[in-house]
Amino acid sequence: MTATPPPDPTEVRILYQDDALVVVSKPSGMLVHRGWARDRVVAMTVVRDLLGRYVYPVHRLDRGTSGALVFALSPEVARLYQASLQAGKVEKRYWTLVRGIPPEEGTIDHPIPRSPRGERVDAVTDYKRLATFERYALLEVRPRTGRLHQIRRHLKHVSHHVIGDVRYGKGEHNRYFRERFGLHRLVLHALEVAFEHPMTGVPLRVRAPLGEDLAGPFAAMGLLMPTCSELAETNGMCQLLRS
Repeated sequence: MTATPPPDPTEVRILYQDDALVVVSKPSGMLVHRGWARDRVVAMTVVRDLLGRYVYPVHRLDRGTSGALVFALSPEVARLYQASLQAGKVEKRYWTLVRGIPPEEGTIDHPIPRSPRGERVDAVTDYKRLATFERYALLEVRPRTGRLHQIRRHLKHVSHHVIGDVRYGKGEHNRYFRERFGLHRLVLHALEVAFEHPMTGVPLRVRAPLGEDLAGPFAAMGLLMPTCSELAETNGMCQLLRS
């Protein structure tokens, strides 16, 4: 088996920056910080080197998840942001591709652990179906809570496993997309993060364009074409594929 190449630090893009915080686009395959792993390239050190100053992680994205990732530029801002996160005042929106065709929209309310081997706690995820391809569906997902692997666990719970998920997914479906579309990653993208700025209180909404590793396969599937005009009218997300 060929070893997976390390993530490319040049794929980390700054989406928004001011004196208090920075929002970047993290590629799939990159950890937010080292933790127990020994990865040489992690998002925290890449962003630190880009800015030339220390940065403070305030939330996490799974290694395989791409998209919008926030770092604070001081401990004070980190505390304020995390307080907003705990209070449910940070809105996150994801795109994912799943097996099966779920209802047009729905809510998954199912307790899951907050941390490894932790007790199960309340967890709620809202989803909306955007498009379909054969027996698969593109979903917009909005977690109301922040639990360990929440989106992936919740979608597995309702038998709509995320494509490319080697832990909670289905191998036969993952292989199908690898072989047909060259999809060698978890199909989960943190499309947008929105919150009140922790220092000014001004509403901030930042979107992370799809990388070519998702935009190419999505375009080949024609997933966005049937809903493109609708998306452009409602939230402008069609432009993401052209960014």
